[in-house]
Amino acid sequence: AAPAPAAEPEPVAPATAAAPPAAAPPAASSSGRVFATPLARRIAEQNGLDIATLSGSGPRGRIVKADVESALASGVPASIAAAGQGVSLSTGMADSTVLKMFDEAAIEKKPHDGMRRVIAERLTESTQSIPSYFVTMECELDAMLAIRSQINAGAPTDENGKPAYKISVNDFIVKAMAMALKAVPMANVSWTSTDRIFHKHADVGVAVAVEDGLFTPIVRQAELKSLSTISAEVKDMAGRARSKKLKPEEYQGGCTAVSNLGMFGVKEFTSIINPPHASIVSIGAGEKRPVVRGDELAVATLMSASFAFDHRAIDGALGAELAAAFKRFVENPTSMLV
Repeated sequence: AAPAPAAEPEPVAPATAAAPPAAAPPAASSSGRVFATPLARRIAEQNGLDIATLSGSGPRGRIVKADVESALASGVPASIAAAGQGVSLSTGMADSTVLKMFDEAAIEKKPHDGMRRVIAERLTESTQSIPSYFVTMECELDAMLAIRSQINAGAPTDENGKPAYKISVNDFIVKAMAMALKAVPMANVSWTSTDRIFHKHADVGVAVAVEDGLFTPIVRQAELKSLSTISAEVKDMAGRARSKKLKPEEYQGGCTAVSNLGMFGVKEFTSIINPPHASIVSIGAGEKRPVVRGDELAVATLMSASFAFDHRAIDGALGAELAAAFKRFVENPTSMLV
């Protein structure tokens, strides 16, 4: 369930104690030389820590061993990581220190290409800057599966007997997400430091796995498109994504995304929001489970849909409203066809 809204903060009485003294400035001379003990320098170098960013507690502001150890305990400064000065973002240790932990004969190093660097940067940005919360809905798929079968069975064929289209469950999911955003327009939003950006259309990204990476091509104005059009666009863009022939405007922007791991048998999972999106829905595998209808036990095909929301733009009740709208469209697919 979505977290409850934060309680109103109670008034805090003005502090009567004196404020603690400000930290000493970095131990650097007018010439730019940093004053530090040899031991402090060695520990900093071994851990990829830029000693010039530290403040010293020793005599005349000299950096001592305790200053370096304190900095390491509190995490590597962002300025070092951002500069890429040989620091492993996953461990906070110098790359050389990490490599020494492994037998070189038993590993193979593959330098990061542009795609992996962008993915790492964007997802790091997301986890560090977006306050996310999660909502999961269970959706019955039986009505959707029945209509899908009818639509595909009635598809026209060419002279070779090839059908003009073959609608997938994921095409319905994209359409349902677009229709839900139009039904709950306050959730069709992006966040910036100065504004909430409300979108007039539902531009839905579709996560596509490519070799050693990921693209999210965007189905523009998905709420206005037929299932067959969505299907054709997704197949086309997914094919070009795998051959890395997508144009930037085809995968940049959008307001939300769909990530589907159901084909791998994954029952339920959550995804990381991809800025500037404020939401993403993660789709698990459909499976037959017992359900209770009235007082009778029945069997239904159920699918888990887990939503991640940016709490800055979409509050808990609003996120739940969008998830409920999505569920309604999935379970009543005819409402997407009129």
